[in-house]
Amino acid sequence: MAEAKTTAPAQTNPAAEPPVLEVTDLKKHFPVQSGVLRRTIGHVYAVDGVTFSVGRGETLGLVGESGCGKSTVGRTAMRLLEPTAGSIKLSGVDVTHLSKEELRPYRRQMQIIFQDPFSSLNPRMTAGEIVKEPLYIHNIGDNASRQEMTKALFDRVGLRQAQMNNYPHQFSGGQRQRIGIARALALNPHLIVGDEPVSALDVSIQAQVINLMMDLQEEMEVAYLFIAHDLAVVEHISDYVAVMYLGRIVEYADKKTLFRNPLHPYTEALLSAAPIPDPTIRREKKILQGDVPSPVNPPKGCHFNTRCPYAEERCFVEAPILKDKGDGHTVACHLR
Repeated sequence: MAEAKTTAPAQTNPAAEPPVLEVTDLKKHFPVQSGVLRRTIGHVYAVDGVTFSVGRGETLGLVGESGCGKSTVGRTAMRLLEPTAGSIKLSGVDVTHLSKEELRPYRRQMQIIFQDPFSSLNPRMTAGEIVKEPLYIHNIGDNASRQEMTKALFDRVGLRQAQMNNYPHQFSGGQRQRIGIARALALNPHLIVGDEPVSALDVSIQAQVINLMMDLQEEMEVAYLFIAHDLAVVEHISDYVAVMYLGRIVEYADKKTLFRNPLHPYTEALLSAAPIPDPTIRREKKILQGDVPSPVNPPKGCHFNTRCPYAEERCFVEAPILKDKGDGHTVACHLR
């Protein structure tokens, strides 16, 4: 299979502090096993050579269809999944091959907000215990100070201190996600991965949670890797956007450039499918034909060639690399 280097440029000044998260040529391949002896007969190429960085106080939105590898990128970058290849740097420190014990101090710097606010909370623990748990694990403060820190976190995310003794089932979906956010903030992390943190919430609640996250980012200068399907949400919260397709980044730009001038055919199709709130505006829809190919056996050359209306002979042989089209706008397409 032809290799494709999918590189999104760093968003930070090289002379300044290093990026909070710097991922280089990251790969995550899951073995496919069969038979009584569980022999490996192939691999799922979930993430196939992805490079990007996120600076302090910045938000990188990661978008794409289901199954393109977005969540796997986030979890692998946090070492919740072990990478197959590539490197992961946290504030300039390479944490790719650290043991669990060596990685423990760096766990405080990176936290995650999960998609489902109910299944990510322990139903046998009170909300206060859930938020306080990271403080116990990392031996921060004593019982009295932990209690005060937990109260402050509840205030910060818009929950009442009286609710600390309630269990997860006693909260609404939006409130449960606020508990998840409070838990992620408990250790004052430098990076938070939001794995579709609002997709399970009602639209009105989505706006509240997104605005809360933006306020917290301004207050704490935390970096976000924001994974989502909803392009309107991504446009609202992100500084930069990376578009993924079948394990690779196919386009990267700041949000204004990408939404105004998409270059990759896949990005064009994604944006054309997004609804416009103004009924008087008409936009041509670019409907993709066929389904996403299997990540077990991705197409040779450009992974998008089976669905691209502009594909030519070269696209079926040679994998495109991300080319800079100016002002940091990069696209992986032979025709652009």
